[in-house]
Amino acid sequence: MHVEFYEKIWMWAAAALLVLFVGILVLSAVSQAIHPPSHVETIDPQTLSTNADFQPGVALQPDGSATVTVIGEMYDFRPDPIEVPANRPITFRLTSADVMHGFEVVGTNANAMMIPGYVSQFTIVFKKPGEYIIGCNEYCGIMHHNMVGKLIVKQ
Repeated sequence: MHVEFYEKIWMWAAAALLVLFVGILVLSAVSQAIHPPSHVETIDPQTLSTNADFQPGVALQPDGSATVTVIGEMYDFRPDPIEVPANRPITFRLTSADVMHGFEVVGTNANAMMIPGYVSQFTIVFKKPGEYIIGCNEYCGIMHHNMVGKLIVKQ
């Protein structure tokens, strides 16, 4: 009789832990707005070279911010190097022309996937001027280890 009692306690404890875990996930998602993207911008990877709206480069905005358009392609990033101002919002718009690539600015929290047909976008402020390495952190082929770029943050 005691064994059944202890089994029931463990079953209820396990169920309570499961409910607690799901509750924490829901609370985190609601309070911190963690959710999958609702708007996904698409682009035809076959026409990237002729698409006037998505040309690699840095566009400085009147407010001092910058928009950086980057295309990942076996086995490089375009443009390379990328020069941006420090202490200003920098919006990166990324896509791939061939296979899935990663875009990581080493030493920062700038990290996104470059997926053919989709545009990834994030905004970051680089407080410290200097040179940063951009690495592909998604295996993209036999020369993946050579897919690196340079980001230069100027004062």
